[in-house]
Amino acid sequence: MTTYNYEVTKDDAGVPIKSWTRGVAFEEQARQQLINISKLPFIYKWVAAMPDVHLGKGATIGSVVPTLNAIIPAAVGVDIGCGMMAVKTSLNASQLPDNLHDIRNKIEIAVPHGRSKRLRRGSVDRGSWANLPEDVVMGWGKLSNEFDYLCEKHPVLKNTNNAHHLGTLGTGNHFIELCLDEHNAVWVMLHSGSRGVGNRIGTHFIELAKKEMERWFIHLPDKDLAYLPKGSQHFDDYVEAVHWAQSYAAINRETMMSRVLVALKSCIDIPFEARVEAVNCHHNYVSFEKHFDEDIIVTRKGAVRAGKGDMGIIPGSMGAKSFIVRGLGNEDSFCSCSHGAGRVMSRTAAKKQVSLEEHIEATKDVECRKDKDVIDETPSAYKPLEAVMEAQSDLVEIVYTLKQVVCVKG
Repeated sequence: MTTYNYEVTKDDAGVPIKSWTRGVAFEEQARQQLINISKLPFIYKWVAAMPDVHLGKGATIGSVVPTLNAIIPAAVGVDIGCGMMAVKTSLNASQLPDNLHDIRNKIEIAVPHGRSKRLRRGSVDRGSWANLPEDVVMGWGKLSNEFDYLCEKHPVLKNTNNAHHLGTLGTGNHFIELCLDEHNAVWVMLHSGSRGVGNRIGTHFIELAKKEMERWFIHLPDKDLAYLPKGSQHFDDYVEAVHWAQSYAAINRETMMSRVLVALKSCIDIPFEARVEAVNCHHNYVSFEKHFDEDIIVTRKGAVRAGKGDMGIIPGSMGAKSFIVRGLGNEDSFCSCSHGAGRVMSRTAAKKQVSLEEHIEATKDVECRKDKDVIDETPSAYKPLEAVMEAQSDLVEIVYTLKQVVCVKG
C-alpha cells in the first residue's frame, strides 16, 4: 500500500489541495486562501501546499500553483525572484577567529543593507553610471537594455531604485550568514531578491490584472487573485518582467556574495578557496514546465524547485539550523519543496509576545543583532524547521546541515 506524506483538502467547487503539513501548523486562513485559488477555472490538477505554508497577500506563501494559459501575479508576489545563495569554502571552524564581531562588521560595511546611505532613490541612466561601484555597473550592464525596453511599455517602472539597489540586502527576513556544516566546513549563505524594482513590477502587474477583471466583469473569491490570460494584452509583458526580475535577483545575490567573500578574506590570515560548492535558487517566480505530459505554468511563491537532483536551500531563522537539500523529483508537489520554516507569528505579534531577553537567549551562539528591531525575526516566530523537514521527507533529501555563527540583518 502506498503511503503519502500529503493530506488532501477538497472543496466541491475547486480542484484538490495537496498539503505537506503533517506535524506542522497550518492556519485556517491559509487553507481558505488555497481553497480560493483551487476554484479558479485554469488550475491544473491540484494546488500544492508546502510545510511552511502561511497566510499571504492574495496567494498563500508556501504554495505551488500550476496553471494552464493564465498567470496570477499575486501568486508570485512583489518580491519577485527572491531566493537563496550558498557557497562552501575550504575553511573550517578552527580557522575562524574566536571573536566573530569583526567579520560581521566587515560584512555590514561591504554590503549596504536595510536603509543604508547608498540606497538613494531614483533611476540610473547611462550618464550617471560613473557614480556607482564598479561591480554594480557591471551587473547593471547585463540588465539595462531589457529594463529600458520594459520601461518603454510600462513607464511606471522607470522611476525606481533599480541599479542603486543592486548588490544590497533587503530588510525583513533577508540576511547574510556565516555557517558551519556538520563537518565544521565554513559556508557563506544569503537571502535576498529583486528589491525595490521587483516590488514595483509585482505591484504594477497585480493592479493591471485587477483592471482586466473589472473590464471583463470577472468576479473572484478574492480580488487579489486577478489573473492575466495567455494572449491578453499584458500576459507576455508580465512574463518578460518577471524573468528580468529573476535575473536581477540572481545578479544581486552574486554581487553581494562576491563582496562578502572579499570581506571574509580580509579577516582571515590564511588563503582559502571560496567556492568549493555553490547553490543559487529562486523561491518566488514563474516557470514553464512539463508535468504529467502537459506543458503548464508553475508559480512558486515561497517554494523551491526540487526536481530530481536539483540542489536547493531551506534556511531556518536566526539561531536555527538551515539545510542544503537535493530534490527527489516528486511530481505530486510539481517537483517543489518549502523555502524555509514559515511564520507562526506575524511580525506585529512577535514584537508583542517575545521579549528582548528571550531573543538574546535564542541567539546566544550567534554573532548578530540583539536589539528590539529584529525581534520579529527571532526563532520562535517561525515553525520548528526539523518538523518542516520531516513533513517533506518525500520531496527532498538533506545533503548538508548548517548552523549559523554570524548573521547580518537589514
